[in-house]
Amino acid sequence: MSTTTRVLLAILVVVTGAFYFLMDNLAERVERQYLEAAEEPMVDTAHLLAACLEQEFAAGELQFDKLRRAFDDLHRRRIEARIYSIIKTSIDLEVYVTDAHGRVLFDSRDGATEGEDYSRYHDVSRTLLGQYGARSTRTNEADDRSSIMHVGAPIRSRGEIVGVVSLAKPQASMFGFIGETRRRIWFHGWSILLASALAIGLLSHWFLSPIRRLTDYANAVRRGQRAPFPRLFGPDIRSLGRALEEMRDALENRKYVESYVQTLTHEMKSPVTAIRGAAELLQESTMPASKRTLFLSNIQSEADRLQHTIDRLLALAAIESRKSLDNPAPLRLIELLDQLCLNYAHSLEARQIQLRRAHDGDPVVQGESFLLLMALGNLLQNAIDFSPVGGTITLRLRLIHENRTAEIALEDEGPGVPAYALDRVFDRFYSLPHPATGRKSSGLGLCFVREAAELHGGRASLSNRPDRTGARAVLVLPAEI
Repeated sequence: MSTTTRVLLAILVVVTGAFYFLMDNLAERVERQYLEAAEEPMVDTAHLLAACLEQEFAAGELQFDKLRRAFDDLHRRRIEARIYSIIKTSIDLEVYVTDAHGRVLFDSRDGATEGEDYSRYHDVSRTLLGQYGARSTRTNEADDRSSIMHVGAPIRSRGEIVGVVSLAKPQASMFGFIGETRRRIWFHGWSILLASALAIGLLSHWFLSPIRRLTDYANAVRRGQRAPFPRLFGPDIRSLGRALEEMRDALENRKYVESYVQTLTHEMKSPVTAIRGAAELLQESTMPASKRTLFLSNIQSEADRLQHTIDRLLALAAIESRKSLDNPAPLRLIELLDQLCLNYAHSLEARQIQLRRAHDGDPVVQGESFLLLMALGNLLQNAIDFSPVGGTITLRLRLIHENRTAEIALEDEGPGVPAYALDRVFDRFYSLPHPATGRKSSGLGLCFVREAAELHGGRASLSNRPDRTGARAVLVLPAEI
């Protein structure tokens, strides 16, 4: 797991914990907010009832006939009130009235508590003292959902408190609203948290994707692959990318020059030594004409070998320094193979080698014909060099629709590739001895093939034929379908 992922996960855990703590406290606060909101209209209603009873006060005695009839009618009334998602079907508001000493004179619950002393309850005792009186009492001490809210209001006559009217409402009547609000709070809260986490993830991906592209690019360069420079957004990231690209070019140029100087020096030692030795021997005046002709032939042969190596090296250096195709154009591979066969007809005829062709489709690729023709020429020349006299080389072209590629395969009937060399045949300056002469080539041809294939977005491979002796070289290129 990357450091960035760990940091993001740690931030997410901390934010989630803080969010849960906040939401839990907010959800708990909902109940108190609802109770406070319910208490305020209860105060208004209690004082309204107190004012009505004060109007009914006669001869120093409270009258409850109208109030009793009103509650009798109220309890018989059928209601159906839809309050948002809650449907109310019954009246749960109760009232009792006490005298100036706290004795219950009226109880809307069919007089259940009339005559009892309620002076010990805060809604009565504090109201009689001229204070705001309210209480919440459980009907079942073990059940915190059985609490009933009571709000008192004073009944006055000539400025004196002559009684208390107290409204009672069970808290359970509000639990439906409280539960609905809590569910909405948690739903919207978790939705916001999830959306925020998703947004943070997308933003992180957007900010970090250029760095990941640069990392993948650096790893591809480290593995020696021809990777295209990634597209980067933002001035800072682009500056970093340009700096890395310039550093890569500088390091590659140093390594490239050092490697080429070392390998070229090594490859030139043998022909230069042979030419020098032959030239020294030719200085002897007594040398027979036949030997002089032989040494002159050796000088010519080694000079040609040296020139061939230099030409191949220059061609490889030119293609390795390129990062993209200069002028790609649509190419019909069948036409390209026709030109290839025409170019190497003399070499095939000289060794009496038969070239068989098989086409499956007529694929078109985007590329440079000169580079592809040189790459295919290297593959065909290798097949000619390692094929026996009178052998057969098979050239197959097929279009693969599944992955939109064109495959060119060359199969010979030579000795094949030794197992120890399969992983190294595309290395620069690595070559195998010719089966007839025992001499090695420059070791640059297959390296050029690999570079040309990767420059065209394809790949090259060399393996042994599974059905018989011989090697099988394959060039795969992206095709237009």
